[in-house]
Amino acid sequence: MDETELIGRGVELMLVGMGTVFTFLTLLVLSTSLMSAVVRRFLPDASTLSAGEGAPASEGELLAVVSAAVSAYRNRGDKS
Repeated sequence: MDETELIGRGVELMLVGMGTVFTFLTLLVLSTSLMSAVVRRFLPDASTLSAGEGAPASEGELLAVVSAAVSAYRNRGDKS
């Protein structure tokens, strides 16, 4: 096998490899786009989902809840 033939086979192998990677990446992008379209079509938007139909909390209630959460976080100890 002379040098020219060896370089030719190397270029051929390179092109086959690059073509394989390009084809795989193209299929990956297409399948991801398809899945995204299906999810958007069949599932509602996250902004339209409501957490609950309760009355809006007053400022005092929010302050109490946040204070309790901070206190619980600080007093949790080293359980990590």
